[in-house]
Amino acid sequence: MPLTDIAIRNAKPKEQAYKLFDGGGLFLFVTPTGSRLWRLAYRFAGKAKQLSFGPYPTISLADARQKRDEAKRALANGEDPSVVRQMAKIEAAATAENTFGLIAAEYLERLQAKGSAEATMAKNRWFLEKLAGPALGNRPIAQITPVEVLSVLQSVERSGRLETAKKLRGAIGGVFRLAIATLRAETDPTGPLRGALRPPKVVHRAALTDPKEVGALLCSIDTYTGWPSVRAALLFNALTFCRPGEVRGALWVEIDLEKGIWTIPEHRTKMRRPHLVPLSRQAVQVLKDLHPITGASDLVFPSVRSHKKMLSENAFNSALRRMGFTQEEMTAHGFRATASSILNERGFPPDVIEAALAHVEPNAVRRAYNRATYWPERVSMMQAWADMLDDFRALKIKSPTE
Repeated sequence: MPLTDIAIRNAKPKEQAYKLFDGGGLFLFVTPTGSRLWRLAYRFAGKAKQLSFGPYPTISLADARQKRDEAKRALANGEDPSVVRQMAKIEAAATAENTFGLIAAEYLERLQAKGSAEATMAKNRWFLEKLAGPALGNRPIAQITPVEVLSVLQSVERSGRLETAKKLRGAIGGVFRLAIATLRAETDPTGPLRGALRPPKVVHRAALTDPKEVGALLCSIDTYTGWPSVRAALLFNALTFCRPGEVRGALWVEIDLEKGIWTIPEHRTKMRRPHLVPLSRQAVQVLKDLHPITGASDLVFPSVRSHKKMLSENAFNSALRRMGFTQEEMTAHGFRATASSILNERGFPPDVIEAALAHVEPNAVRRAYNRATYWPERVSMMQAWADMLDDFRALKIKSPTE
C-alpha cells in the first residue's frame, strides 16, 4: 500500500531499523533514534544501488515521490540517477564559485598579459570593478540575465555618460566571452542589448584645419617661452602627427637622426605593433636643436621637474591654453585631425595617410601589404607636410595672443 502522511507520522522507532515502502522502489528508512529518511532502491547496469533523498518532514512525501519519478526518468534515458545528482552538485558548486567578479579578474589578467597599455587597463578596471562590480560582481556568471546587465548600463546612461555606457557594454561582453570560451557560461547577455542604449553624440577632438589658423598656431609655438622641451614636443607633434602619448614618451634610442626614422616600439603604441615614422628635415632639426638641452636624458622630451620623467599628459594642452587657444579650438590630439584633414583635402592617398596615422587595417593581408608598400610614399608625404607647415607660417596672420 502507498504511504500516507499519517502513517509516516505514526511510524515509531524500534530496536532495529526498518523500512516503510511507498512503491516504485521508494521507501522510508526509520532508525532506532527516530530519524525518518527517504531512500530509493534501483538497479543500474545489473547492480543494486540506493539513492538518498533526505529526511522527512524536510522532504515531504510529495517531494520524495517527485524525486523518485525524476530518477526513474534518468534510468529510462540510460543514466544512473546517482551520477546525475553528483554532476548536478558539481555544476551547482562551480556556478556558485564562478562569479562575474572572479571571471572579470581573469579577464583583466589576460589583458595585462597581452601587454595592454596602462590607460587601457585602468579604464577596464573602472568599468568592471566600479561600474559593473557592485551589481554583478557576486552573481554566478551563468545566471546573469540581459535584464540585469541592462539595468547596470541604464544607470550609467541616466547619468548622461552615453559613451561610457556603450564601452561598459563592450567590457562586460568581453568577460562573458571569456566565460563562454572556458565553459563557465553558455550565452553572452550583452548580445541582445545591441541597440538598447541611446547612441552617444560623436564629438570630434578640437583641431584647426584652416591653413591660416594652423600658421598662427605654429607661430605661437615658435615663440612659446615656456619649458623648451614642451615647445619642441609640440613642434615635433605637429610635424609627425603621432599620438601625444607616443611623443611624450619618445626615447633618444628610438630615433635615428642620420636615416631620419623614429621607431616606436610595440609596447608604446596604441595598436600594440611597432610603428616607424619618417622624419622630415624639419623634424630632424627640431631634435638636433633640442639634443644639447635634453640629450643627457633617455627621454627626448623630459619633464621640467625631472629628466627621468616624461612630460605630463596635460603639458601640451596647458601650453596651448597659455598661447590663447581654447579647448574648443585645439587640443594636443588635434594635430592628428589637422594633418589628416588637410592631407586628404590636398589629394594625398587615403591609405598612405591612414598608414602614417598608425590606424589598424582590419584585413591582415592588406595590413602587411600596406606596411611593405607605403614607406616611400610616407617618406615623401611627411616631407611635403613639413614644407606645407612652413608655408602656413609664411601666411603671417596674427595668433590669438597677439
